[in-house]
Amino acid sequence: MSYLLDTTRYLASGAMVSVSIFFITLMISLPLSIILFILYRKRKWIKKVIDVYTWFFRGTPLMLQLFFFMYGLPSVGIPVDRMTVALIAFSINYTAYFIEIIRAGVESLPKDQEESASVMGATMMQINVYIIFPQALRRQLPVFTNETITLIKDTALVTVIAISDLLRQVKEVVSRDFTLSPFMLAALFYLGFSFIIVKLMKHLENKWNFLDNAS
Repeated sequence: MSYLLDTTRYLASGAMVSVSIFFITLMISLPLSIILFILYRKRKWIKKVIDVYTWFFRGTPLMLQLFFFMYGLPSVGIPVDRMTVALIAFSINYTAYFIEIIRAGVESLPKDQEESASVMGATMMQINVYIIFPQALRRQLPVFTNETITLIKDTALVTVIAISDLLRQVKEVVSRDFTLSPFMLAALFYLGFSFIIVKLMKHLENKWNFLDNAS
C-alpha cells in the first residue's frame, strides 16, 4: 500500500504538468480562435491566409509540430525552453481546430439573423459577440467537448520532448520497478479528467437549453 501511495504522489506531479498544459492551451487557443475567425470574416486575403494555416496545422501531426518548434526555433536563434515549445505547439494546433469548429457552427446558422441585425444598426462586432458566436458555440458544444477531451489526452505527447508529464513519469516507474500499476493509475487520471469535462459540458448544455426554453 505504501508503494502505491508513493507512486501516486510521484505521478501526481506529472499529472499537474499535463493539467497545466491543458488549461494554458485552452486559455490561449480559445480567445485566439475567436479573434482569428472575426478577421476571417472581414477580409478575403485574411481568409485565405487562415485557410492555409488551418489546413497545415490540422493536416500535420502534433508530434511533428513539437519537434519542429523544439529544434527549429533554436536553429534560427530563438532560444526556448521545453515547456514554452509545448505551449506554442499546442496553442497553435488547437487554435486551428477551434477556428474550424466555430466556422462550422456559424455557417449552420440562418443568414437572415445577421442581415436583420445589420439593418437594425448593429455593428459587426456586436453581431458576432451577441448573436452569432453564442449560437454557434451552443450548436458546436458536442464537437468542442470531444476536442477538449482529445486535448487532455494529447498532452501525453510532450514526453517526446522530454517534459516530465504524467506519461513520462509512468514510463520511468515502469522501467525502474517492472510493474504495471502506473499504467492503471495513468488510465484512471485520463478517464477521470475526461469524465469531469463531459459533466461540465453537459451542465453547460442543460443550462443553455433551460435559457432557451425560458425565453
